[in-house]
Amino acid sequence: MQPKPLTHLSGQICQICGDTVGLNADGDIFVACNECAFPVCRPCYEYERKDGNQACPQCKTRYKRHKGSPRVDGDDDEDDIDDLDNEFIYARGNNKARNQWQGGDAGLSSSSRHESQQPIPLLTNGQPMSGEIPPSIPDTQSVRSTSGPLGPGDKHALPFVDPRQPVPVRIVDPSKDLNSYGLGSVDWKERVEGWKLKQESKMMQMTNSRYSEGKGGDIEGTGSNGEELQMVDDIRQPMSRIVPISSSQTTPYRVVIILRLIILAFFLQYRLTHPVKDAYPLWLTSVICEVWFALSWLLDQFPKWNPINRETFLDRLAMRYDREGEPSQLAPIDVFVSTVDPLKEPPLVTANTVLSILAVDYPVDKVSCYVSDDGSAMLTFESLSETAEFARKWVPFCKKHSIEPRAPEFYFSQKIDYLKDKIQPSFVKERRTMKREYEEFKVRINALVAKAQKIPEEGWTMQDGTPWPGNNPRDHPGMIQVFLGHSGGLDTDGNELPRLVYVSREKRPGFQHHKKAGAMNALIRVSAVLTNGAYLLNVDCDHYFNNSKALKEAMCFMMDPALGKKTCYVQFPQRFDGIDNHDRYANRNIVFFDINLKGLDGIQGPVYVGTGCCFNRQALYGYDPVLSEEDLEPNIIVKGCCGSRKKGKNGNKKYTDKKKGVKRTESTIPIFNMDDIEEGVEGYDDEKSLLMSQRSLEKRFGQSPVFIAATFMEMGGIPPTTNPATLLKEAIHVISCGYEDKSEWGKEIGWIYGSVTEDILTGFKMHARGWISIYCMPPRPAFKGSAPINLSDRLNQVLRWALGSVEILLSRHCPIWYGYNGRLRLLERLAYINTIVYPITSIPLLAYCILPSICLLTNKFIIPEASILHTPLKFISILKVF
Repeated sequence: MQPKPLTHLSGQICQICGDTVGLNADGDIFVACNECAFPVCRPCYEYERKDGNQACPQCKTRYKRHKGSPRVDGDDDEDDIDDLDNEFIYARGNNKARNQWQGGDAGLSSSSRHESQQPIPLLTNGQPMSGEIPPSIPDTQSVRSTSGPLGPGDKHALPFVDPRQPVPVRIVDPSKDLNSYGLGSVDWKERVEGWKLKQESKMMQMTNSRYSEGKGGDIEGTGSNGEELQMVDDIRQPMSRIVPISSSQTTPYRVVIILRLIILAFFLQYRLTHPVKDAYPLWLTSVICEVWFALSWLLDQFPKWNPINRETFLDRLAMRYDREGEPSQLAPIDVFVSTVDPLKEPPLVTANTVLSILAVDYPVDKVSCYVSDDGSAMLTFESLSETAEFARKWVPFCKKHSIEPRAPEFYFSQKIDYLKDKIQPSFVKERRTMKREYEEFKVRINALVAKAQKIPEEGWTMQDGTPWPGNNPRDHPGMIQVFLGHSGGLDTDGNELPRLVYVSREKRPGFQHHKKAGAMNALIRVSAVLTNGAYLLNVDCDHYFNNSKALKEAMCFMMDPALGKKTCYVQFPQRFDGIDNHDRYANRNIVFFDINLKGLDGIQGPVYVGTGCCFNRQALYGYDPVLSEEDLEPNIIVKGCCGSRKKGKNGNKKYTDKKKGVKRTESTIPIFNMDDIEEGVEGYDDEKSLLMSQRSLEKRFGQSPVFIAATFMEMGGIPPTTNPATLLKEAIHVISCGYEDKSEWGKEIGWIYGSVTEDILTGFKMHARGWISIYCMPPRPAFKGSAPINLSDRLNQVLRWALGSVEILLSRHCPIWYGYNGRLRLLERLAYINTIVYPITSIPLLAYCILPSICLLTNKFIIPEASILHTPLKFISILKVF
């Protein structure tokens, strides 16, 4: 077979993205691979070198670095010479030097010729990409050279040739299916889609950069062009900012901490050096208690050293991702609502939470609400059905009149002027009508609750006469019901409503179900199969959306180009209704929510408190964050079939030694620890590699190919051609009680098992991997919930928190000894240690309170007798201070 001439390639298109291959600056056809000349355009070549396998899709030969291309790992192995200081300097006046080189330096080595003669090419559509290489002036007299034409083992270069003449290339077997070379595979298509998104982003930046060029007098900010320039500048501004707390507030606080620390040191020094010999057991007990109190104080104070506030800019978010008249580019979000017992968690309260979610100020096709009924109660199912019907009237009313809050019970109970800022003449009439509709809705819900008080002997039956599958809450199949969706339920104005899904996972005797953590993990899998939102937000059934813009507040951080790839979750503070003015049960937790979490936000982020938290789905899947070069310095990143991965102590020593001198660049895809995949698995080269990769993924995520495919979709979403019936069947499969067996669920993926306070444990695992979290406190509280109104409920709540902390303290995930080879910051670790050891403080506190009584009964005291003649002056001064 004769070699393929380059002139025959001029009409070909890129076999990856479908665009034309294009020409380089010399007018030659751009040839990415010098071995087989497989048609690939310049952007796809750059993407494959940076984010892909760095090899030609057809012949699998590693791509050589063209002049002007950014360096990637492995380029140091090539015998070429770089002029990094001057390689991007191409002005109009350098043609003479280039022509002189072409005529007089024929004796240079092939590598020198390859590095020196190539002009910098233009990228897509003849325009330079933002942040890429500047354009150059094409030179029609230049020629090109090709190295390695005879095969992968040939290291010699051909002499210069005319671009119009045929170039000998190595042709692959034409009878072989191109799919065997990697084209058309699911993994390849997903990377192409990711490339297209990046290209669109770069094109937008390129278009915006044009406004910075001279445009006459309009550039001063006047006229239409000035307005457009101002809009572009606003779009490029960050969507949030840190507001440091005034030094007039923080400096006195820090000074007091230091003074207390000095006094504490003197006090402990005296107590340890002056034992009381006639009451040694009592003295020793008191000293141990005092040392513990000192350590607890230190753990509590130092994480508060640098508190910060944050401010969001919703207008900038809208200008960047949600422009009026254009399709919204906001990321899809799945909202989780968890409930167990409808008799303890009233269905009317849950219904208000669901209604506030369905009426949230966010594109309806981007929101899905999942209600987890872990008690498989028919009362919850029927009340949710009634809620879906009422939502058809309530949602358009909320959005038309922009009411707040959008939970009807709390909106109608407000003692404020509801006519304030409402200028629509029909508002009063519509509000009265809606209040009457809500009262009728409450009557229906209360009737269902009254009916559920007495369970029939034969169990509940549905409207069609069949028994309710969840009559036995400990032995029932998985149940899923879609009440509202994009294809069905419309409101009274004919507009679509967000998706509303009822989920009750399967339960069978003999299986460990892990309570709330297991239910939340089931929701992760169901939502990934049905809607696959890029972000998740979980709320308790009694925490409604008090701020309809809460999702947008979270997206100001999650979709921020600088913070989004590093942020695992955005935590909102908990606020409560129905608390008396004196807050006798300390439900507000002001010190924790308004001081402690602000301090943690200045370190690595607040702890996860169980509700009102927006997650990055990739973080829940066990992926590592996209870190900067500085963050990646202690780790060696190894390219694998599913992105990069870290090599541990048992990694390939040869590879590690080889990469010691390589400059690490910023990751562009999440890192996932796939140490059980062999080094040779790269790009699914053969059936063995594909089988090994599939087994590894099933070991981590379970045996669901649909769910596994969803885990690689960083931006979420499902293919538009999928069959809903098939997805529903797969959703039933992923909530089966045996699905998590022999997988990493609850260990490294999803909500972590091992404690009733699964929230603290889950957040700790994410921070240990290097993720950061954000504390968001909008002026209007994002969520409000119901607080315990009696002492017994409050004590039960505190007891559950203390029990969960002790479980973490005694587990392998204890922050005292877990994760030292990770990226958890020291002060963040101290904060987690303080979170889990605080219940232990009750023991020394009880002992210290009993000591005075024992001293009075035994006439023995824990401090030396105070006398002016024998007491050191230091002790007298300390007594005066206290």
